[in-house]
Order: sequence, then structure tokens, then C-alpha cells
Amino acid sequence: MDILMPQLGETVAEGKITTWFKAIGDPIKPGDNLFEIETDKVSMEVPSTTAGVLAEIRVPAGQIAPVGAVVAIINDTSAGAKPQSSATQQSTPKASVKIGAAAPAGTLSGAATHAARRPRALEPFREVRTPECNYGPARIAGGVIVTPFARRLAVEAGIDLTHLAASAGRRRIAARDIMTRLEGAAATGPKPSPPAAHARSGSGLSADRVKAYYAPGSYEEVPLDSVRKTIASRLLEAKQTIPHFYLTSDVTIERLDQVREETNAVAPVKDGKPAFKLSINDLVIKALASALKRVPAANAVWAEDRILRFKQSDVGVAVAIEGGLITPVIRGAEAKSVIDISIEMRDLAARARSRRLKPQEYQGGSTAVSNLGMYGVREFAAIINPPHATILAVGAGQRRPIETKDGVAFLTQMTVTLSCDHRVVDGALGAQLLAAFKDLIEHPVGLMI
Repeated sequence: MDILMPQLGETVAEGKITTWFKAIGDPIKPGDNLFEIETDKVSMEVPSTTAGVLAEIRVPAGQIAPVGAVVAIINDTSAGAKPQSSATQQSTPKASVKIGAAAPAGTLSGAATHAARRPRALEPFREVRTPECNYGPARIAGGVIVTPFARRLAVEAGIDLTHLAASAGRRRIAARDIMTRLEGAAATGPKPSPPAAHARSGSGLSADRVKAYYAPGSYEEVPLDSVRKTIASRLLEAKQTIPHFYLTSDVTIERLDQVREETNAVAPVKDGKPAFKLSINDLVIKALASALKRVPAANAVWAEDRILRFKQSDVGVAVAIEGGLITPVIRGAEAKSVIDISIEMRDLAARARSRRLKPQEYQGGSTAVSNLGMYGVREFAAIINPPHATILAVGAGQRRPIETKDGVAFLTQMTVTLSCDHRVVDGALGAQLLAAFKDLIEHPVGLMI
């Protein structure tokens, strides 16, 4: 039985094996943990679903493999199979399968055997591939499915699949699409540069060209891990494909802070600790969710040939983790109390930092909150996290001189900036959403009901 690298989310294309719990020759029972994987989002132990003996480990600890790659082999001892020794594994010749060539009569090629073992749901995406190619079907941004052989051809040719998907306008990329792209490139000029070079530097320059600007020994090279690679790829995609525009407003939070302090003061004590402790961020999440309920047209995302409008407000919240960030989602936040949001957010943030979130806890949503106020940042503009259509950047609360009808008063304000996807949210619609958010923050009693 082939053990494959699982896909822990639609946007996850690869995983890093951090630990093997079993060694070659160890007996395996259903439910035994085989290995631990780490993606840009989570760490998770992968259990066996079959009994047998671990015969081969193809991806050792510390290495990264694409989703669908064969990482290990389990022999079924009940059928009389025996684990191969290392010498046997190394001496066994690999089968050679030519694309388009038929297998000899009465035989089944290794590629066909592997395809036969796949779940029925993946059959529409099956293609013949050589045993050496361990790429599996995967989804890229926008939900586009890429077949195994197409992934292999794209990597070898240095073709950026995200750009190809956008230009082709398709929901599935097959090998023929890659071949068509290569034929067109051969006719018009040199083939495109590998996208990894752009992701590494962000300037389109190769690593060697960038290093040439600096004296040897004046810097330290830090290899990219899966978290930073994914962040670089998704942010580049977001800025290149989403037409951002920005709306900024100063929001007075005098009354909001008073309500927060009064609520925290009456929090029941459990085991010597308050049962909850509201933060400004908890109230911001509730206010943004309620604003989306007031302006439902903004509670939407872009889906290539249509717009999806949602019936509830699912708000993502950016949480800093080691090496990057992750955005767990508060589902139906408009219908939850601020106290419930605070308790749920504390739990999600703790599990996010330990990489124990489930995929359904950080996928989806239509908007997000990114708060850098705790670092003293006055204001900033955040990049939209696909497929969201908006994101609210929240700055620090500051005492500022404000002109009133009675003169000048010092009030606490924070500056917020709403980034919008112009394909979904027009200027006037974004302004309505931001105005609704401002009204809810400045009149916070409604948030507590």
C-alpha cells in the first residue's frame, strides 16, 4: 500500500515530514501514527489505515514532498508479503513508462496500478505518469485542479501555474495545456522564468544576481521554509491579481474602551481567574461582522465568473505565528456575543501558535481583521487574503486633539484602513461598510446586545 502525502487544505500544495514514528521493518496496526507533517498552516500526525509492515520510507524526516507524493510503502503481511531490505530496494530496477505508449498485453503498468488504487472521486483527473514522478493531483489558488503529469511538466519547464490558470480561465489544468504553453513559448521566444526565482527575491532577480550586489560575508543566507514560501506566493498572487483600493477613517473609541473596562470588571471569577477578558480586538471583530450584516452586499467574494454572497459573517483574524501568520475564522460572528467571540478567539489563537488548527478552522470567510495596534503602529494598509474581498487594518488607539462644538478636546482614536477587492466591492459600497463599522464602534452598546 502506498502512503501518500495528504492534502490538509485546498491551498496546501506540499508538506514537510518532521518526524517518523515508525522505522523500516516495524509492524503497523490501523490507527498507529506513522509520521508528523508540517505545512504552512498546521502540524498534524498521520495515522495508518491498514495493518502490515513498514517496508520503505521514501521521504525522510526533514524533507518536503508535494501533496499526493508516495512517502512510504506498507506491505500487507496477511497476504504473505515481506518487507524489502535496503539492498533489495536499491537493486530493484524502476519501470519505464512512455507517455502515450500502450503496455504489453496482459500486464498492468506501475502507473496504471497506482491509478487503480486511487479513490473513485479522483478518476476524472487521472493521467499516465512515470513511477519516478510522485506529484499528485492538487488545487492551486482559485480552486483550479492540476493533474499529476501537468504538475511535473510545469515544474520542469518553469511555468507558473497560477498565471496559466488565470490566462486559460479553466477549472482544471492538464498536460495538454502545459504542452500548448510550451509550443507557444517556442514560437515566440524563450520560456518563462521559474516562479521560484521571483518568489525568492520578490524583484524577479535570481539569488545569484541579488547576492552580487553585496560583499561576500556581509550577510547570512536563511533558506525558505514552507511557511515563508507559501506567504510569498500568496501575497504576490494577491497583489498581482486583486485590484486593491483603500479607505481610511479615524474612529473614536472613548465609549468602546469604557464599555470594555466595565464588562471586564464584572467578569465572574473561575479557579482564581476571570472567566473572560475582552480586548479591543474582540469588539472590532463583532463590529465588523455586524457591519457586514448591515451592508450584506459587501459580505461576498469573487469566484471568477460570479460573486458569492454569504448569509452569515465569517470573520478571519490574522494571528502571528513563528515564521509567518495564519488567519483562523470566527464563524457567524454577527450572531455571537462579544464574550463568546473573546473566548473562542483566545482558543483559536493558542492553537494557531502551536499549529494545531484544523483546516476548516482557518479556511473560508469573506473578510479579515489585521490588528497591529499592540505594536504602536498608527496606521497601515493590509493585503487581502484570497478569496476574501476585504480586510480591515487596525492601528493603535491614541489620544488626539479633536475639534468639537465646544472647542478642542483630547479623545482616544484609532485609525482603520479597509482594503477592498474592486471586483466585488465598489468605492461607495466599501464606504458604506466602513461607515457602518465606525458607527458601531462609536456607539458600542449595540455590540453588547
